[in-house]
Amino acid sequence: MIKLIFFVSLLLGLFLLSIYNLDYLYRYENSLVQTGTILILIFSLIVIARYFILLLFSMLNLTKNVNKNSYDSTHERMVSVIVPCFDEEKVIISSLESLKNQTYTNYEIIVVDDGSRDNTSLIAQNMEYKKGKVQLTTLKKPNSGKANALNFGIAYAKGELILAVDADSKLSTDAIELMVQYFDDPKVGAVAGSVYVTNQDNIWTKLQALEYIQGLNLVRNAQAYLKLVNIIPGPIGMFRKSAILEVGGYRDDTYAEDCDLTLALIGKGYKIDYEIDAISYTEAPESLLDLLKQRYRWTRGILQSILKHKSKLFKLYQNFSMSMVLWYMLFEAIIWPIGSILANIFIIYIAIISGQSQMLIYWWIIFTILDVVATLYCISITKEKFSLILYSIYYRIFFVNIINIAKVFATIEEFFDIQMDWGKLDRKGRI
Repeated sequence: MIKLIFFVSLLLGLFLLSIYNLDYLYRYENSLVQTGTILILIFSLIVIARYFILLLFSMLNLTKNVNKNSYDSTHERMVSVIVPCFDEEKVIISSLESLKNQTYTNYEIIVVDDGSRDNTSLIAQNMEYKKGKVQLTTLKKPNSGKANALNFGIAYAKGELILAVDADSKLSTDAIELMVQYFDDPKVGAVAGSVYVTNQDNIWTKLQALEYIQGLNLVRNAQAYLKLVNIIPGPIGMFRKSAILEVGGYRDDTYAEDCDLTLALIGKGYKIDYEIDAISYTEAPESLLDLLKQRYRWTRGILQSILKHKSKLFKLYQNFSMSMVLWYMLFEAIIWPIGSILANIFIIYIAIISGQSQMLIYWWIIFTILDVVATLYCISITKEKFSLILYSIYYRIFFVNIINIAKVFATIEEFFDIQMDWGKLDRKGRI
């Protein structure tokens, strides 16, 4: 409660500060400046309200989970871990070693080699074993994409629960144990885990590490309060097998098969939860070009998933949860990036024509404080490095604006249906 009061007071103070600093601009005798001032004020309010809602729901979800049941090993469900692979020889050993060392004792690991051209399959085959109820098996198939590789593994799987793991990721040792417990509730269709960046070696990967805990894991923790996590991440996501089969499995008609599947489950009325301590350490893009390629694909995949389910956008009375999730995703994927870019351009314009250049400083201070506060909160509830707080100082003005521009271009290309390929990243073997 003390944290909540602190955050509410801070956010309210920031909003009052923005009103104070924009008030004299509104008196400026220029209709364009006055209109822009009102729009900037509305945008500021939306940003601050978004932070407040996310922090509030995140805190409520953490409070609710404090008293969750302890793990009972006498009722272990069979879990099938599916690892789709395509040219992953640099990372596959670390990934499989982390899966072999789980504290859970009733699971199988199924490596699906999707037509790799390197030694991925050979390495995985050399790691095959069986010990008690735990075993590792390698399957091979012609290349047909990640979605089909996952479906291939699911068809072979013996478990009632499916854990999908990217080959460039390694899991915390208790990840399976923590996630299985959520499926005591028959209405839970899937559970997301936390994703951390393991290769924090340069400015780009450190900023991505900050983005993962603030922009992704914080959002999932807040959404979990309503049991409506909208995207199960590729590096770690557990599903009820019967639920996957009910919605027809993974589909290969989008660039975000994990998002598409999650929406399909929500559309069927399943709860989608989140376990903050089930961690997947993943290799993030290390160059700006690779980062932009990844976010370009993510954005187009999310937009494709929204379009697939667009008929439910306006069916508030039939499926309120699904409609609410779709509108939120539409806001984050299109409205938010475009609004943010336009707001930045407009406030620069207003500062120039009004002679009030300090407005740029106020604008930067307000959102930097928001980012620092959010980062402090996220680090306090996760296992990330405290040093990431330093990067929050220029996270929004530098990193977020670059990502938003990439999202806008991806949106434009998706609108015109411009062809693109998967854009597989070159692994560095950092995990």
